[in-house]
Amino acid sequence: QEPSNKRVKPLSRVTSLASLIPPVRATPLKRFSQTLQRSISFRSDSRPDLFGARPWSRNVPPANTKRRDSKLWSETFDVCVNHMLTSKEIKRQEAIFELSQGEEDLIEDLKLAKKAYHDPMLKLSIMTEQELNQIFGTLDSLIPLHEDLLRRLQEVRKPDGSTEHVGRILVGWLPCLNSYDSYCSNQVAAKALLDHKKQDHRVQDFLQRCLESPFSRKLDLWNFLDIPRSRLVKYPLLLREILRHTPNDHPDQQHLEEAINIIQGIVAEINIKTGESECQYYKKRLIYLEEGQKDSLIDNSRVVCCHGELKNNRGVKLHVFLFEEVLVITRAITHNEQLCYQLYRQPIPVRELVLEDLQDGEVRLGGSIRGAFSNNERIKNFFRVSFKNGSQSQSHSLQANDSFNKQQWLNCIRQAKEKVTCAGKAGVLNAEAHFLLSPNGSRVPQGETTLEQMDHSDCESDCSMDTSEISIDCERMEQTHSCENEKQIETNV
Repeated sequence: QEPSNKRVKPLSRVTSLASLIPPVRATPLKRFSQTLQRSISFRSDSRPDLFGARPWSRNVPPANTKRRDSKLWSETFDVCVNHMLTSKEIKRQEAIFELSQGEEDLIEDLKLAKKAYHDPMLKLSIMTEQELNQIFGTLDSLIPLHEDLLRRLQEVRKPDGSTEHVGRILVGWLPCLNSYDSYCSNQVAAKALLDHKKQDHRVQDFLQRCLESPFSRKLDLWNFLDIPRSRLVKYPLLLREILRHTPNDHPDQQHLEEAINIIQGIVAEINIKTGESECQYYKKRLIYLEEGQKDSLIDNSRVVCCHGELKNNRGVKLHVFLFEEVLVITRAITHNEQLCYQLYRQPIPVRELVLEDLQDGEVRLGGSIRGAFSNNERIKNFFRVSFKNGSQSQSHSLQANDSFNKQQWLNCIRQAKEKVTCAGKAGVLNAEAHFLLSPNGSRVPQGETTLEQMDHSDCESDCSMDTSEISIDCERMEQTHSCENEKQIETNV
């Protein structure tokens, strides 16, 4: 039984408090109901009334998926497997059909980007024509290029849906992909401008409405603009899959091998140029507080090995750039309505840089008193870079977002130091600094990862580092005793 002296709140007070609670926004509730609907869709149908509709609930349509439903060649053309083709030949036809279907989807997405984003924003004066040309680049010129390949593949398809030869078509068409050079090189500047324009409430509102519309498949504008780059780096994988299921005595064998060599050369060349374009973009946005901060090592750099946001032991956010031969620590600022990077200290030459991997808890935050009462999460994932040359000396304790991010920084700095050291000992420092030795001794372009790095790049506010595709095996690096035996994990484009 409840005690007789229990305090009871007057009903009027409860009512008045309830009137102070703001109304619940419909959008999060709708999103939650969609999530719930997806989660219970996997449940058994034996209990249909458990989550049945309530009279006060709204019927919410299921959320659109990001990916299209995959189509199989054997299902599309109703192939009779037992009487027509072998299992290997069916796999070959599936791979060819995937290539063709991918072209069709790409064309549809490129047209959608122009029709649903570019044209409305221009007509409504949400952005100027010059801004849209910068963001969309040469997107229009890519549509007829891929329509040409799709037409060629459809012309050689037999009435039963099978395709006998594709190698010669690919050898003749793939050189057209050199036109991707200008589009990919423009992506760094395009992404930066798009992020800046998102601060405009009209732009943000328009993009949000598009994101919530069914046609977007929950993809934002940048996902559509990045689809061509994603398709470009996928071609070698698609062609290898076709080749893997092509018999050795098939006429396509030789043409497919030639096509793979062509596309690999194109991707490597575009990667190098894209890396150079990215490097030039960031060099132009460096702001020097004094003339003495300028360094020829920055001016001569052709590639940004990695860059991203780190914090020092006082919690100050810094944007750090690792060029080929110099480490530059900056602060991100807005200058003339553009995101720029003001040098925080003197640039540190990689050759003389000292790198220390700090254990968790080894760094105190902002002094002994503050550090003594800080939680464990704030003292993790630190490393130190220091430099001393005569009267000049620096030491920075830098904190990464997580352990993986920290390891990427350590790997990249060690790789850069070893490369500079080896080049100095051998006396053959490559001025272009684009090539590294792969495990088999061949020369591999260092910029080969630039296209994949841009998947993670966020030029305005992303705290992650753009180095997810250039990590190397730390243990192998530690076991290296000679520069002549330098090893690097080869990037799988």
